[in-house]
Amino acid sequence: METASSALDRPLPRAELLLVRLNQGLVIALMGTMSILVFTNVVSRYLFNHSLVWVEEFTQYQMIWITWLGAGLALREGRHVAVDLLHDVLPDPLCRLLRWALVFIMLAFLAALAWYGMQIVAFTWNQETPMLGIRTGIPYLGIPIGAALFALHLIVFAREFVERRFEHVDEPGAGA
Repeated sequence: METASSALDRPLPRAELLLVRLNQGLVIALMGTMSILVFTNVVSRYLFNHSLVWVEEFTQYQMIWITWLGAGLALREGRHVAVDLLHDVLPDPLCRLLRWALVFIMLAFLAALAWYGMQIVAFTWNQETPMLGIRTGIPYLGIPIGAALFALHLIVFAREFVERRFEHVDEPGAGA
């Protein structure tokens, strides 16, 4: 059962708040520029019969980065898919133990993801992307950087994760 209180009831430490705000700003900037580029390309294609050929590739790379950079933020809000069947039937002490075990399993997975992600970056670094002509390793950098950022969010948010006190963002029209 989810706790009604929000993790926002506690003031975030300054460094953690900075991490969250910078991460949010980066994801918002990437999503905003991606939307503008796609819209501009659609208008250009249908009104002027001219497509900006690099936009599709660039926005695909932006989507990769948005996904990896946004994963830690989604964790803080409890937005990842979870199967709570075992959690719902266990007594509180075992439930907390299970959630701490999940924290350590996730950290191990994220460490492996960052490690293998860096190997992919190194392997593809000397290749070029087809349209932009940038190093192929640059889009792949989203994997290890995103995994490390996710792990950082998990580390500073672990207690709240275990207690299931997720941050809730007021969405427009949610209360209406």
